[in-house]
Amino acid sequence: MRILIVNVNTTPSITESIGAQAAGAAAPGTEIVPLTPPFGAESVEGNYESYLAAVAVMEAVRAYPEPFDAVIQAGYGEHGREGLQELLEVPVVDITEAAASTAQFVGRTYSVVTSLDRTVPLIEDRLAAAGLNSRCASVRASGLPVLELDRDPRAAVEAIAQEAVRAVQDDRAEVVCLGCGGMSGLAERVIERTGVPVVDGVTAAVTTAESLIRLGLTTSKVRTYAPPRPKTMTNWPPR
Repeated sequence: MRILIVNVNTTPSITESIGAQAAGAAAPGTEIVPLTPPFGAESVEGNYESYLAAVAVMEAVRAYPEPFDAVIQAGYGEHGREGLQELLEVPVVDITEAAASTAQFVGRTYSVVTSLDRTVPLIEDRLAAAGLNSRCASVRASGLPVLELDRDPRAAVEAIAQEAVRAVQDDRAEVVCLGCGGMSGLAERVIERTGVPVVDGVTAAVTTAESLIRLGLTTSKVRTYAPPRPKTMTNWPPR
């Protein structure tokens, strides 16, 4: 099987990190294809950048020339999953929803540790829209910009681990979700600090996508995710 995993920002090193984490979680015989959007922001940390990323991710998938069996949107709390589901019949998995769903199998409550505080409302809204917020103890911010996770991994681990410990001690979380695609690969070190299960959204999304493929499930085309109606698109795609 072939799974596309699409970074929501345009930083190649983050795409490489996400791709490597996904490949490490994939079963034998699963091909992971990491994609970088053709346009957009170098990091996504707010609504404007998120909406722009949603369009860019859809265009990256539309332009991919080979067959594929599933798509993973590797942005935590980002917009666009619903649009991809309209465009595609194959399963579409968002790392936000994959992480939260997985967390609920191994604990009663979970917390998300993300990057900047301004991204917290986006994540809360995505969890609420997906019906996954009732067991969310908190969404906490480490205070580190997304690109800082890539530049200074040691400081990133410390900041994330500190918030994860607070989530467990103060918010009574039983599981921690890493709330950024750029945090891939940090789970083991956060487990050491907290003593609770830590869910990496990228790896959770890979195993979820593989399961959906093996079950032969596709995206429902009744009502909500019906294909876009044929119509004239003015000046789109841009040239």
